[in-house]
Amino acid sequence: MRASRLLSILTTLQAKGHVTAQALASECEVSLRTIYRDVDALSAAGIPIYSLQGSSGGYRLLDGYRVRLNGLSSSEAEALFLAGLTRQAADLGMGASAASARTKLLAALPEAMRSGAARARFHFDAPAWFAAPETLDNLPAIADAVWNQHPIRMRYQSRKADKERRVEPLGIVLKGGAWYLVAQIDNEARTFRISRIGEMAVLDEQFDYPKAFDLEAYWTESIRLYEIDLHPNRAEIRLSPWGMEMMEELLPAYVRTGAVISEQADARGWRQVTVSVGSIAPAATELLRFGAEVEVIGPPELRAKMAEIVDTLAKLYAGDGPR
Repeated sequence: MRASRLLSILTTLQAKGHVTAQALASECEVSLRTIYRDVDALSAAGIPIYSLQGSSGGYRLLDGYRVRLNGLSSSEAEALFLAGLTRQAADLGMGASAASARTKLLAALPEAMRSGAARARFHFDAPAWFAAPETLDNLPAIADAVWNQHPIRMRYQSRKADKERRVEPLGIVLKGGAWYLVAQIDNEARTFRISRIGEMAVLDEQFDYPKAFDLEAYWTESIRLYEIDLHPNRAEIRLSPWGMEMMEELLPAYVRTGAVISEQADARGWRQVTVSVGSIAPAATELLRFGAEVEVIGPPELRAKMAEIVDTLAKLYAGDGPR
């Protein structure tokens, strides 16, 4: 147990540089006195660790000292292999580096753990079902620009226009099989789908990465706002028992989470449900996926749109509609 804690202290100092004794105690879930003893033991073993005094004091390793990768537990090694998205690393232009890192990780493992780790037992298939592969020729260059904080000049084909832009790349996100670039323009973070980026050039200059920016927090909030923007309205519907089961497959998680379902069902088992929807035409298209298991109660314009579409379909399949 102590050996694992000592290695944890070393790797934490190597990763963070300057760490307080209290932070180490909290991370290792031990007392300050235990951390003091552990640091003394590391120093006695020849590890170049020294303390800093004062209100901003703590511990740090001598500049240039590196901890070798060893002492991995079985669960830690499994976690590292689970993190290896081989196909996605290749998309980023890092396939060879990922393979090399995997080989080095295998070499660092105890003999008893190598055979199991060398055989793939988990496979990550990130792209969505039935989705055609995206054009990702620019992805490696964009990844390099993100790492090295180089601005990008690019042509971007949005739904409304094809426009040249100069952006400062902040990060890359893989969502549902699609790659997105998060970049700032005039100090405002924006999202760009990488497959829509045409001609581009990575500029030689560098920009200062915003210290307060958090990629995960930005993406989580942007997804939340995007879902709200797609479903700004509310609709009253009735669903059959089968329709209630279909909600899990046919409605987005955001819509399901915010749905208000009546406690009492009618004699046939139908329930009234209030759900978030988009504008009239998209809402009708989405609800028609339920077939005859849904009835729209309101708003009146959505009910009228549903009736219009159903009437058109009835005529079409009766042979009275256009061919």
